[in-house]
Amino acid sequence: MDRGQPDETTVRAAVALAGRAPSVHNSQPWRWEVGTRSLHLYADRTRTLPATDPQGADLVVSCGAALHHLRVGLAALGWRAKVHRLPNPALPDHLAAIEFETMEPRESHVALAAAIPRRRTDRRAFSSWPAPDEILQQLVVTARAEGVDAHVITGKAHDELLIAIGKAAAVQEADPAYQAEIRQWSGVYPGASAGVPAANIPVGSHQYGDLRMREFAPGSLLQGGRTVLDEGAGTLLVLSTSSDDDLSRLRAGEATSAVLLEATAAGLATCPLSQPLEVVETRELVRDEVLGGAACPQLVIRVGWAAFNADPLPATPRRPVIDLLRDQEQK
Repeated sequence: MDRGQPDETTVRAAVALAGRAPSVHNSQPWRWEVGTRSLHLYADRTRTLPATDPQGADLVVSCGAALHHLRVGLAALGWRAKVHRLPNPALPDHLAAIEFETMEPRESHVALAAAIPRRRTDRRAFSSWPAPDEILQQLVVTARAEGVDAHVITGKAHDELLIAIGKAAAVQEADPAYQAEIRQWSGVYPGASAGVPAANIPVGSHQYGDLRMREFAPGSLLQGGRTVLDEGAGTLLVLSTSSDDDLSRLRAGEATSAVLLEATAAGLATCPLSQPLEVVETRELVRDEVLGGAACPQLVIRVGWAAFNADPLPATPRRPVIDLLRDQEQK
């Protein structure tokens, strides 16, 4: 396979697609540096959320999602990304070094890349019509291809997961620092480059049956169609890894991106739920009571059909590429 270096236009296009990745509170905590024949991903600790994400786990998962978005974008543009994860132990914020090989894009690469600008975090109630089992199983396969396990949660484990989500919400909502952070990062003004706008936050109840959603600032997004809120939770998947370190979190973020894009391409609505894993007590509850103590939970993903006649969701703001990308010699 020929090696080479994509031109500046291609790199900027791929970084722009990577910038569409989901991140905790849409904080976009990543930056990129261009080397002589490589591209490098770094965690941007200036965008950390100490009250929401005190361990920095959500931050690394978010960066992993951006890394996978980059891989998808490069593949559609004719470049295979050869990724070296955590390449320098002395620089823990250096999450990945990417080298390039030319390749012939396949239809599947283009289809997945086309899902990037369509993907949205949909916090509304979903239709009561369940997601097909064959699609859910494909999402499991998709996560495993990224080295991460995905579990479709049912039965008693589902009940325990809902309990953990509710407990985490109660703990965080009683924390003044967390409340201040939520006010800073949600309900953001038009023209902001990060955060969750009111237009993407549903009006009214954020509880769908026994599923308690994260409470943001007051929103203006209307629930669509004839949605019944007590049936709108959708299906819950838990992504897990065998270890709980930054490499595991990075891979979990890549799997998150892969699952979300696959679901989007299949026409499903999605919503990542990190809240139950941000509180030590409930993270342990998910590990022990939902996953049987056999794996480390990294993220919950809510999947389902958007409500009938639900309005299309607006895109959330994104930081411009000029703020994300620089040459290494610019340090």
